[in-house]
This record gives sequence, structure tokens and C-alpha cells, in this order.
Amino acid sequence: MTRTAILGLGHHVPDKVVTNDDLAKMFDTSDEWIQQRTGIKERRYIDKNGTGPSDLAVPAVQMACRNAGVDVSEIDAIIFATLSPDFTFPGSGVFLGDKLGLAGVPALDIRNQCSGFLYGLRVADAWIRCGMYKRIALVGGEVHSTGIDFSDEGRDVTVLFGDGAACAILGPTDEEARGVIDVEIHADGSGAKELWLEAPASAYIPRITHEMIDNRSVWPSMNGRQVFRWATAKMPEVSQSVLERNGVSVDELALVVPHQANKRINELVGQKLGVPPEKVVHNIEKYGNTTAASIPLALSEAIQEGRAKKGDLILMPAFGSGFTWGAALVRL
Repeated sequence: MTRTAILGLGHHVPDKVVTNDDLAKMFDTSDEWIQQRTGIKERRYIDKNGTGPSDLAVPAVQMACRNAGVDVSEIDAIIFATLSPDFTFPGSGVFLGDKLGLAGVPALDIRNQCSGFLYGLRVADAWIRCGMYKRIALVGGEVHSTGIDFSDEGRDVTVLFGDGAACAILGPTDEEARGVIDVEIHADGSGAKELWLEAPASAYIPRITHEMIDNRSVWPSMNGRQVFRWATAKMPEVSQSVLERNGVSVDELALVVPHQANKRINELVGQKLGVPPEKVVHNIEKYGNTTAASIPLALSEAIQEGRAKKGDLILMPAFGSGFTWGAALVRL
């Protein structure tokens, strides 16, 4: 049976480094406070007006194609996961396709926030297994820095996020010891307002008002305790489900590459699963939370650093706004 393989990975982050000390000059925080609560030391921000996630995605796709040994022109479908699209509409996928010179190639945008890469992987896997497409660029890309509140009131959310993009080139394989083994995804909208951006919104007439600006509805808000509680419950739960269904033990895993939202969350998830700390990948200290880009970015770096190689069994769990969550089991 045809399987979906990750043929190559690539990533790209902006050059501008923003440290915790840099943020402490803008609002009431400190390097110690941020590191203790999140594990983040710095993040990347765009430094040029007009730069959107599709712009960050171009070099990520090009790098992924080089590593896959395919030409960009061979891409026959784009799946773009983001919560921060270049514009309200159309989606970032069509802008990326145009910048890559892929006229006529279909582009699907995924809006599942921190779980977006896993949702996209589930779709891509189905498309490839049924023979619909042979070279899919699955992209996660975010520009958070233009949409967060650099004030004392926005501190708890603002310290978390960074900009970046990553791409997986996916294609069919007949190799039994390679490919996407399983992807399990979930959602529960009862937690939607625990982590969301309320305005502007098409549900309101008008979509944006001065009152919305004054009452801070135009900035992301988060119930940190609830998110932490759900994440540390659902990520191990769905990971265990995927492992048990496929008869895989924790000892067989080469790496666990979780969504990079909070280092404390990922450490606790690893502990609950019984995964040795050295097998859990963290790069949140360098990039913060890049939402849909975080898993492919972390896996791309792990491969680049020699921590992961062809044949390795990788577990990728995520949890995010929605609430949405999931886990993927892949053999490189």
C-alpha cells in the first residue's frame, strides 16, 4: 500500500532577534520571569513592513525541496497552516503559490492554530494515499509580531510568540519502513474562548469599533491555567492512543517533537509518557511559540543537527486554540 513520506524539511526565521531583555524595556517583565514560566529566551520578529507568513515560507519551501531532491516546479498542491494569514482574504496559500511560480497549483489554507500542521498532515496523507497528488508542500507559517500587545496588559501573551515558517515536502513511498503511520486529531469548541482573538469579527456589526480597541478585544487573550491544564492532559492522552493503536512502545521512539508552546508543558508531557528528557525536542528557547510552524521547524532543526535521520520513529503531539489537539507517528 502506498504511504505518505516526508521527503524533505526546511525552515526559515527572520533575522531580527528579540530577547527577553528587549521586551523588558517595553513593558513590565524580566528575563527571569519569562524563562521560569515558559522556557523562552528569545524569539524572531520580522523587521520589514509588508512581510507576511507567505514571504517567510518561500525560503522554507525552497530548503525543503533541496533536502527532498525535488524541484519547486514539481509541487502539485500546497497546504498552508497559519493563524496569522497575510491578509483576511484570500488565504496565504495562494500568495505562496504565486511567489513560487506555481500558477494553477491548488492551495488550501488550514486554520487550526497550534495543531495546524497535524491537521494539514492528516489531509495531505489522505490526498497522497488516494493518488490525488504526488508532491505536496505542507507549510506552517506565522507572523505574530504585528498582532500582539506590547503593553503591561498584553504581557502574558506577547512574551510567548515569535515569527517563522517551516515546510515538509510530502510524497508517496512504497518503502514499508518509512512514512506517515498514523495521525489522530481532535477538537472541543467549549474551550474556544479560553485562547482566542475576538475582534475584528464578521459576527459583529460593524466588525470593528473604537470600543473593541478600548476594551482590548483586538488583542489575543488567553486563560493560561486552563490552556496548561488541557494541554498537559490531552497531549499525553492522544499520544498514548496513537502509540497503542499501532503497537509502538515509547522505547522505540527516536524523538518526540511536540508543539513548542511552553517548555514546562512539553517536559510534563514527556514525563507522563515516560520519555527520557533527551528524546524530547525543545527549541522554544530560541523562537518562542511559532504555532503552526513549530513542529516542522523543530523537526527540521533536529534533522539538521543530526538528532534525527532516515528510519527514525518520530512522535509529534500538539495542542492549541480551539481547543484542538492531536498526534502524529511518522517514520522518516
